[in-house]
Amino acid sequence: MTAKEDTRKETSKNSNEESKNERFLILHNDDYHSFDYVIEALVEICDHDYTQAEQCTMLTHFKGQCDVKKGSFAYLSPMRKALIAKELKATID
Repeated sequence: MTAKEDTRKETSKNSNEESKNERFLILHNDDYHSFDYVIEALVEICDHDYTQAEQCTMLTHFKGQCDVKKGSFAYLSPMRKALIAKELKATID
């Protein structure tokens, strides 16, 4: 096996390991908060632009939930806690 093939296998292995560690921050629908409140929270906490936050809010409203961010558990956990502090329902899957 050449060094180039060895590098490709290692890169592929690392990509698979990273994708296994990828999680989703899920925002769940509730009947208490306004669209504007949720949009502002997503812009502030998840660093969404207004349009992205608006789309996530609409998906959450009509589908019951929406994955609003992707990353490692350590990256998503503070965002989940901040959303919960704003009394929004959020989980990491």
